[in-house]
Amino acid sequence: MSLRREKFLALASIDYAGMSINDLRELFRKSLKSGMHGLCSSPYEEGQEPGDQLSEAQIRRRLEIMKPYTNWIRSFSCTDGNELIPKIAKEMGMKTLVGAWLGDDPDINKKELEGLISLCHQGVVDIAAVGNEVMYRGDLNEAELLDKIFYVKASIKDLDIPVGYVDAYYEFHDRPAITDACDVILANCYPFWEGCDLDYSILYMKDMYHKAKRAGNGKKVIITETGWPSEGTNLQGAFPSEENAIKYFINTQKWSQEEDIEIFYFSSFDESWKVGGEGDVGAFWGIWDKNEKLKY
Repeated sequence: MSLRREKFLALASIDYAGMSINDLRELFRKSLKSGMHGLCSSPYEEGQEPGDQLSEAQIRRRLEIMKPYTNWIRSFSCTDGNELIPKIAKEMGMKTLVGAWLGDDPDINKKELEGLISLCHQGVVDIAAVGNEVMYRGDLNEAELLDKIFYVKASIKDLDIPVGYVDAYYEFHDRPAITDACDVILANCYPFWEGCDLDYSILYMKDMYHKAKRAGNGKKVIITETGWPSEGTNLQGAFPSEENAIKYFINTQKWSQEEDIEIFYFSSFDESWKVGGEGDVGAFWGIWDKNEKLKY
């Protein structure tokens, strides 16, 4: 046994040696069938992108596909039909982490915040997320984001709904005022985007999680996004492939179940529009492809 394989077994705790791609697909389906904590919703069909109006039919169809495998659904916006996601998810018996998408347009931000507050008062929100990676993108400054977090908290103060903000795990260390404002720490953890070799990715994600946990000083930490693309260009030592995507999914779910870590896997369906912001890998993060067929 080589040194590299010994390390791999120690970090992943699953022996994939000698497995064919068909063996891995079978293992993936077994893992998927056992269920997961949460899935990130991917509502956009081929040819659609954020800003397009989503129909109830497409949201309902996709949630019906996801429902057998997850307890929670995470949505990213409260406008343009996205507000239907938590309503339909609740109707189907799932819990919801609902996000208001914040950017650099004040008018859109206002609509998103009012949409989130309205959904909270309708009883279809279990956790409210005010913004996603706003600090990472630089769309708002820290004071502007804090104002919006406190506005939502004040607007739903009688509803007993935890309010948080989603960003890369390290932002909660770097921005203690935002961390203090959150009831729950909502951390995105992507070993892939930091060029981590698949063999070491779960150990790397555990470190990301614990950094966010230390920053939170006892607050609950939820991993709101993690995943691995099945196709596209490598990023340093991180290589997209069907094999690596399957292994990452299985390893992630194993860790989630064994240590009771709440994880929203990214993502449910492939979405071609994401190529614009992420390069060719952007279109291949889903468990299901763009035609809603299980990929593995």
